[in-house]
Amino acid sequence: MTVWLNGRLVEDAAARIDPADRGFTLGDGLFETIRVKAGAPRHLQRHLDRLAAGAALLRLPLPYDPAALAGAMAALIAAGGIADGVLRLTLSRGTGARGVLPPADASPTVLITLAPAAHMTAPVAAVIARSTRRNEHSPLSRLKSLNYLDSILARQEAAERGADEAMLLNGAGRLAESSVATLFLSVGGRLLTPPVADGALPGIRRALVLERHGAEEAPLTPADLARADEAILTNSLGLRPLVSVDGQPVGTGSAGPVLVRLLDDPEL
Repeated sequence: MTVWLNGRLVEDAAARIDPADRGFTLGDGLFETIRVKAGAPRHLQRHLDRLAAGAALLRLPLPYDPAALAGAMAALIAAGGIADGVLRLTLSRGTGARGVLPPADASPTVLITLAPAAHMTAPVAAVIARSTRRNEHSPLSRLKSLNYLDSILARQEAAERGADEAMLLNGAGRLAESSVATLFLSVGGRLLTPPVADGALPGIRRALVLERHGAEEAPLTPADLARADEAILTNSLGLRPLVSVDGQPVGTGSAGPVLVRLLDDPEL
C-alpha cells in the first residue's frame, strides 16, 4: 500500500514514524477521516478548515498549506487507484524530548493513508455507556484528537453488552454523541442534535444537516430517545438508522423518512 508521509509517496513497509514522535507517545495530534467518491475527497475544504482550527487551538504548526495537502491527497488517490475510498490525514507534533511540554521548534509529522470505502448503512443497536462519559468542559471534545480512549472504552463496553455502538453522555447526563458519530433525533417534526457545548464533536456531515435540512441544536437526554420518532447516526463515512438503545426501540425500530430524505441529498 502506498502512503503519503512528510511530503512524498512511499510504500507503507518503508514508511517510518520516529519512536519519539509525540503522536505515538502522548497522542499529541489530530486527524481527519475524509470520504473519497468518484476519485475526489468530499467536503475537503471543511475538513481542512477543521484541522486548521484544531491545530491553532493546540498551538500545533501546520507544515503544509491547504493546496499542498489537496495535492498530496490527489497524488495518493491516483497512486492507490481507489476511486471509492477513505482518506485519513494524521497530524502529530513530531518528535520531542521526554515530558509533556511541547518543543519550541516542533517539526510535525503528516501521514495520509487511503483505504477502500466501508459502506456503513446497517441499522444500529446501541447501549448508553456506563464506563465513561464525554467531558463537555474540555476543549478536546471539539477536536478530532489522536486520543480516542473514551470512545474505545465505550465501544468495548458495547461489544461486551451485545450492541453495535455506544451512546456517550456528558458530565450532566445529557446525550453528546456515539463513540464515532453524531446523533440526530426527529421529535415532533423537529430534527435535533446535541449542541457542541454538550460535548458533541462539530462533525462535517453534522454541519451540512444543520445547514441544509433545518436541523437544530438542542440539549437531549436519554428520555428523548423514548419520545423520538426516528434516530440517525452520521459521520463522514455514512448515515445509519439508530433503531434501539438499551434494548428499547427508537421510534418504529427501523429506518424512517428523515433518513431517506437525508440519503437523497447528493451533498451529504
